[in-house]
Amino acid sequence: MSDNPTREVEPKPSKSQLKRDARAMFDLGRDLVALDRATLNRLPMDSRLREAVETARNIKSRIAHKRQLQRIAGVLRGMDATPLQDALEAKKNEARQLNVRHHRVEAWRDRLLAEGDAALRVLLDENHAADAQALRTLIRNAQREAEQGKPPASARKLFKVLRDMDESHPLPLG
Repeated sequence: MSDNPTREVEPKPSKSQLKRDARAMFDLGRDLVALDRATLNRLPMDSRLREAVETARNIKSRIAHKRQLQRIAGVLRGMDATPLQDALEAKKNEARQLNVRHHRVEAWRDRLLAEGDAALRVLLDENHAADAQALRTLIRNAQREAEQGKPPASARKLFKVLRDMDESHPLPLG
C-alpha cells in the first residue's frame, strides 16, 4: 500500500449533463438576443459577450443566426453566467407580478360590474381610502353602457381607478 492520503476526486459530469448545460447556455444566449437594447445595456456583460449579442441581433439568415447563438453559448460557458441568469429571472418575475396585478384588477372590475353594490362593499371594507361615490358612479355608468351596447368607456375608467388603487394598496384577492 502507498502512504498517499486518499484524495477526493470530483466525478466528471456525465455527457447528458454537459448537453443540458450547453442547452441552458444556448437558451440564455437566445434570451439575451431577444431583449430590448435598454434592458441589455443594464445587464452585467463583458465586451466580448456584448459584441456577440449585438452581432446576432443584426443577422437575418436563420442558419447564421443559430450559428451565432452557438458562439454566444460558447462565450457563456467560458464565464460565470449566474449574474446574467439572475438578472433575467428578476426581469421575468417582474413581468409575472405585473401580469398577476393586471388580472387581479380585471377580476375586480368584472366582479363590480356583475355584483354591483355588494362587491363594492367588500372592496371598501378592505380599502377605506377609496372614493365610494366615484366608484359607484363608474359602475352604474359601465353597466348602463353594456346594456345599451355602447363602447365601454366607463368600464375602462373603472379599470384605471382600480389599477391606481391597487398600486397604492393592493386589492384583496377574490
